[in-house]
Amino acid sequence: MSTPATIGSNDSARDASLSHLPNHIRQAIEITPAAGTRERTIDITTLGRRTSRPRRIEIFFYRVADTTYLCSGTGGAATDWHANLLAHPGFTFHLKNGIRADLPAWAAPVTDPAERQAVLAEIVADLNQPHDPGTIRPTRLEDWTDSRLMRISFLPQP
Repeated sequence: MSTPATIGSNDSARDASLSHLPNHIRQAIEITPAAGTRERTIDITTLGRRTSRPRRIEIFFYRVADTTYLCSGTGGAATDWHANLLAHPGFTFHLKNGIRADLPAWAAPVTDPAERQAVLAEIVADLNQPHDPGTIRPTRLEDWTDSRLMRISFLPQP
């Protein structure tokens, strides 16, 4: 597994984005590769890039080196949630399995090639765990190189 020092340049600030959250919510977000599909499944509510209307979808989230990510999966096809977050990076991260919480969050695209490679390699390794945490298996890193990838920070609640 990668360490925070090997992924991204601002990991200490990202780690701190969970510090204000209650312990039970923080634990629900701090999943490990042992987490199953249920623990990874959340909803997000973004604002439409053209309409600014709320759009809610179900999606998996991933944790790599103590940082939370959203990823579009294989193929790199355009996704509405990604385009919406590029236009309006503030969104709501909805925990819904076991712990329920609506958390204000901020998304930043991961564009640095070295960070993308390291994060996607960890996501692929995670998905290829024997217990099959997701529904995409087996998977290869080269299939994920064009994936939409967003780094998530959790904002203090108003």
